[in-house]
Amino acid sequence: MCAKQRHNYKNLKIWKLGLEITNDISDLLLNFPKHERYDLSSQISRCSVSMPSNIAEGSSRTNKSFSHFLDISLGSSFELGTQLLVAKHRQYITEINFKKIEEKIEEFQRMTMGFQRNLQ
Repeated sequence: MCAKQRHNYKNLKIWKLGLEITNDISDLLLNFPKHERYDLSSQISRCSVSMPSNIAEGSSRTNKSFSHFLDISLGSSFELGTQLLVAKHRQYITEINFKKIEEKIEEFQRMTMGFQRNLQ
């Protein structure tokens, strides 16, 4: 791809999966205790929103810069995975719900790393 050409983030499978994860997380957070609203719930929400948001923002940049935004998105996905482990430990989410979202996060990570390799 030419360095001046940009990606349409709405057509990217990684962005769509990131958005799906964000919506799944939003549904999960409805069941969290109210006392976590400004702590763990807020942090989990911000991480999940960061994943597709950084893909969208980076898509308007050069491939080199886009790769940096993909790194940020990946970092948010790993952070999200850790926070979900904390939530599972605190019994805010079930093992079944944890596994479902964990699988999607791992797929997002694989797809994003593959996409990033193809940018270079």
